[in-house]
Amino acid sequence: MTETEPRAATLREPAHRVSPKARRLWMLESLIGFVFLVGGAVVVSRFLDGIDWAWVPRWLAADSWLVPVAVGLVATPLLAAEPFVRYAVHRWELSGDVVYARSGFLTREWVFVPVSRIQTVDKAQGWLERLFGLATLEIRTASHAGSSTIKGLEYGVAAGLADQLAHRAEQLRDDAT
Repeated sequence: MTETEPRAATLREPAHRVSPKARRLWMLESLIGFVFLVGGAVVVSRFLDGIDWAWVPRWLAADSWLVPVAVGLVATPLLAAEPFVRYAVHRWELSGDVVYARSGFLTREWVFVPVSRIQTVDKAQGWLERLFGLATLEIRTASHAGSSTIKGLEYGVAAGLADQLAHRAEQLRDDAT
């Protein structure tokens, strides 16, 4: 490697995992999505049953029950793996004056949010999250990218981190004036 070539930087994992209860939440969300997906395929198959449109293949019109079966077979591995992959990937860390978070399932996202750029910090708790005692932390900045979220946190951890970030951001703004 010459001196003009940039060095490859490696990203380390953020220090903290989300709550283990997040796997159960994501599994329930996957199951609900699966029911709606297969249910929609059943509705489509009922619509196709016995239809005589030229653009629908005859084998599909005659065996429309294959639509929900195919949807179920394709979706099952993805929906079964999602909670475990998300749990393995989702991490967060408050390091110095930066919030570092990683998330994703099919794609990965690494987010670095300088605390000095934070405008608001919110914690949200949907009804399923409330069922599991979890919350989502939403960090808003003036960036064009919008807000950053950390999902799957214990409610107490999310509340404490929100307070800590809000106070630290206020201190940094006061120091700049």
